[in-house]
Amino acid sequence: MSSDPWGRVDEQGTVYVRTADGERVVGSWQAGSPEEALAYFERKYQGIEVEIGLLEKRVRTTDLAAKDAQAALEHLREQVTEGHAVGDLAALAQRLDALAGDIESRREERKAARAKAQDETRSAKEALVAEAEQLAESTQWREAGDRLRALVDTWKGLPRLDRKSDDELWHRFSHARSVFSKHRKSHFAALDAEREQARLTKEQLVSEAEALSSSTEWGDTAARYRDLMARWKAAGRAQRDVEDELWARFRGAQDVFFQARSAVFSERDAEQVGNQKLKEALAAEAEAILPITDLKAAKAALREVNERWEAIGHVPRDVRPKLDGRLNAVERAIREAEDSEWKRSNPEAKARAAGMVGLFQAKADKLRADLDKARAAGNAGKAAKLESELAGVQELLDQAHRGQEEFSG
Repeated sequence: MSSDPWGRVDEQGTVYVRTADGERVVGSWQAGSPEEALAYFERKYQGIEVEIGLLEKRVRTTDLAAKDAQAALEHLREQVTEGHAVGDLAALAQRLDALAGDIESRREERKAARAKAQDETRSAKEALVAEAEQLAESTQWREAGDRLRALVDTWKGLPRLDRKSDDELWHRFSHARSVFSKHRKSHFAALDAEREQARLTKEQLVSEAEALSSSTEWGDTAARYRDLMARWKAAGRAQRDVEDELWARFRGAQDVFFQARSAVFSERDAEQVGNQKLKEALAAEAEAILPITDLKAAKAALREVNERWEAIGHVPRDVRPKLDGRLNAVERAIREAEDSEWKRSNPEAKARAAGMVGLFQAKADKLRADLDKARAAGNAGKAAKLESELAGVQELLDQAHRGQEEFSG
């Protein structure tokens, strides 16, 4: 018979392992010496010990699922309690007990992490819904529309909540988008209706202007044209291409009339020379409006000049283009200033520029905060990445500021 501290082999070749509860048969050995039998079953023990070590490492250093870890633990526990091995089985059982505690701790940690992630997702989605509901009432159509599309992309990147919560939040989010789309559609439909009405009104004015172009009632017809011009200005703007075409026809009809009137009065050279001197003075008066410092005053002054200009009558044919050109140059300068003022004061463009500044400023502030945290934590790699991102966002912010400055003053 042969034995060691953890097992023995009797004369019949039966192999026993010693435990706190007494001896247990683990096998029999007939092919060699008792020492070889014990060595064999000790190697079985070592194999179990290695497997336990591997499982301990996986549980403590990898993301092994708790369910899989528990199954592996039960398999090893069965080998310890019922397996055919010789060694300190109690020590292995203690390691398995400790490992069971680790598995349960990891299970609870992951459960808590999942709960925290769900809470964070819920908070993120609730924030998206709240912002969408605010944007639903916005009249900054382009800016708000772009932001809502960005919110949708953000939503798609978030995990799902439980079905009931996720569906409720999505319903509110989708409803907010629908409300905004309905308001925007209604706004542009109204705008299109206004432009269409302007088109119809101006087409009627063009017809009237063209009908008057052959009139020889010089004074009355000139007054009619002034009335048509006032009505034209009060009609609002049609679509740009239509507006330009109708304006060309309207001015063309006026030109036909006034050119005909000029032809009739061409023999009144003496009077026209006097008219020329008056219009030259008016052209100089109009040119004195430039450069424009007060657009409203400039328009009023030019309007008053135009009224007197029209009242004077015709000038000699050969000087007319030059005189008209001088006055037209002032008119163009005022129109350009008016267009520039409109563009500069366009509330939608100003709001869009301000929105871009706000967007990039918020991004820059967040990156700075993250950068400070990375530096404080000594995370040089993350800090370098954040510095690069911040430089790019700062450049975009500077561009946004320059764009916003175009609307200041």
